[in-house]
Amino acid sequence: MTERPDIPALVGSRICHDLISPLGAIGNGVELLQLAGGPISPELALIAESVASANARIRFYRISYGAASADQRIGRPEVTGVLADISRGSRHTFDWQVASDVSRNDAKLAFLLIQCLESALPFGGRIVIQSSVNRWRLTGSAPRMKVDDDLWSLLQNGVLPERLRPEQVHFALAADEAARRGLSLRHEIGAEAITLSF
Repeated sequence: MTERPDIPALVGSRICHDLISPLGAIGNGVELLQLAGGPISPELALIAESVASANARIRFYRISYGAASADQRIGRPEVTGVLADISRGSRHTFDWQVASDVSRNDAKLAFLLIQCLESALPFGGRIVIQSSVNRWRLTGSAPRMKVDDDLWSLLQNGVLPERLRPEQVHFALAADEAARRGLSLRHEIGAEAITLSF
């Protein structure tokens, strides 16, 4: 029996694919205006900054929410480039300490968990991602954290809270992705750090 396709992931891929082209066109238009010479207006600078930010987020979401097959790989330069781009203007810094290329499925789950850590660090913080011998470890640290116990329990027991808001959907998707792959998600919450592993 053929495995049912991951419909939410296909929707994510479709949306990212359809948005990346017009964003690229806007970025190209801004570059042409800048090359035309003359002073760069604050309005044009704002558009350029906004397009760069949107492009970075789309590339991040493409990995997080897009379709991935077991044999697809993603290179370290692409991952670190995406994380560097989304950290611009962000309160979060990312330290991808994975030396080699990784499977796209592992990158997908890691990116979903990065978003879980971002949710717990709303005032900013540092997120470190490590991998060794089929084991991943992500640590988010900050002096101030905000932890919703129901969301963090969801990662281990798969039980959806009574009301899941759009900005929390990555918790449900991470739990589903881990379950689909037969992986266990574990987390430890301390005073100034959260560690996730799979």
